[in-house]
Order: sequence, then structure tokens, then C-alpha cells
Amino acid sequence: MSRAIFPGSFDPPTIGHINIIERAAALFDQLHVVVADNIEKKYLFTPEERIDLLKKSLPYAGNIVYSVHSGLTVDYAREHGISIMIRGVRGAGDFSYEFEMAMTNKLLYPDLEVLFMPTDSRYFLIRASQIKELAQFGADFSSMVTPPVKEALEKKFPRKTKQ
Repeated sequence: MSRAIFPGSFDPPTIGHINIIERAAALFDQLHVVVADNIEKKYLFTPEERIDLLKKSLPYAGNIVYSVHSGLTVDYAREHGISIMIRGVRGAGDFSYEFEMAMTNKLLYPDLEVLFMPTDSRYFLIRASQIKELAQFGADFSSMVTPPVKEALEKKFPRKTKQ
């Protein structure tokens, strides 16, 4: 069985994340989507909310395993016998950061192979941090997220979000 891991914060999940997950899930028998829970980071959504939003955004994907992990991603991969990590990249800046992380992860887990998946050009400019800011100020961000994520963001920012 071919298995891969796609880790991320997914705070909130964007259509760019969904695109990478759908494409990666089509390549492997099983894809572990691992939601980071870093106690040093401040998240808008709880890990459970982020998983729920991912599941609602991808209800038909039967080969996806959703998990929350608070440690190193390589530890999760090793513990689950996964040797392929998917990383989405939007451009040169993302690639530079992700390449350095891949080299670090390779030192920690030599059997791990990192596959870089470029984003679909339609999602090149979408960032979760940007979406949260747009939601806070009531701007239209509906083209950047799935309907369940839009609804959840509107609940988080009820006074300022335009209906």
C-alpha cells in the first residue's frame, strides 16, 4: 500500500490546501493529512475544528486519514511507517523554505522522501493568514475557501463579515 503524509496548520483550510490534498490522494492508496498543534502558535481554529473543516471540504475522499499531531512531523511519519511527505509550494519563496525543511527532515528521518507539489496556478496567491485578515475586515474571501470554511470564518468574525 502506498502511503504519504501531508502536514500543515490548515488554519483555516484553503482551496489551495484542498487542491493539493485531492491531487495527492489520487496518487496514493492512503494520504495522512496531519493537522499541526504547536503550543507556541496561536490558531484561530482548534485542531478538531480544522479536521472537521477539512472533512466537510473533502467529504468524498475515502482514502484520507485525518490526524492531529503536536510533535515533529517526521516522528508521526516514522511512527506510522510513512516514507513520503507531500509539500505544496506556491513559488520560489515557498520552495526555498520547504527545501531547507526537507533537508532537515531527511537528517532526522533518512528514509523520508519529500515530494514538492506546485499549486495550481489559480491558487497561487492564496494564504491562510490573508484569508483570516480578509474575514476580520469583512472583505469577500469566498473564492479562496470552501463553503464550510467560509461559514466557520463568518461565525468567528460575525460583526465585520459581510453577508
